[in-house]
Amino acid sequence: MNVLIVEDEKSLALEIDQFLSREGFTVEHARSRKSAEEKIFVNNYDFILLDLGLPDGDGFDLLKAFKKLTERQDAVIVLTARGAVDDRIHGLEAGADDYLPKPFSLNELLARMHAITRRKHKLESNDINIKGFRINIQNRTVHHGEERINLTKKEFEIFNYLVLNKNRVISRTNLTEHVWGDVLEINSDSNFVDVHVKNLRKKLSQFSPVDWFETVRSIGYRINI
Repeated sequence: MNVLIVEDEKSLALEIDQFLSREGFTVEHARSRKSAEEKIFVNNYDFILLDLGLPDGDGFDLLKAFKKLTERQDAVIVLTARGAVDDRIHGLEAGADDYLPKPFSLNELLARMHAITRRKHKLESNDINIKGFRINIQNRTVHHGEERINLTKKEFEIFNYLVLNKNRVISRTNLTEHVWGDVLEINSDSNFVDVHVKNLRKKLSQFSPVDWFETVRSIGYRINI
């Protein structure tokens, strides 16, 4: 999953970045409202972690502008020193999916992100079962029966994203953005997505047929359940 940290405090942003990167997230950072706008209005993110006290504007205004965009599903978690009840209510009613006052525990932040993922995809637990495979979105593991399948970080991210969005055609661009991050920094002509998908299919098919893992010609991929 890809995350945009909108935070002007460099040390805190770096701490969050390193923590989430270790947990398998692809992380980008914006230190100002202007920089955040440039990224948000070009890329889609699974999570936007938004500080309110930005040097060139108020995060609330950025949140309101973002919420006016249609067909965007990025989850927004406000991370701020403004912890008063009225501020929390204001943030949630402005459209934030969660509100976490500073200082906060990184483990609590991660737990809240997992909770949002479960809620967004209507999951009852951190386990997703599909055709004999079991994906754990918290531990980032894939099993077939009792046997663990060794996937690379990118292979897990591709499989996890496609399963979370089952029965929907996911374009190569969408998949690239989700797994690798900023689409403007990526060579759109590269076939690296196809290479990773091919390797993923090969590993899964060693345990069970994967005819439900469809390639949609000239577009992308779909998990059919």
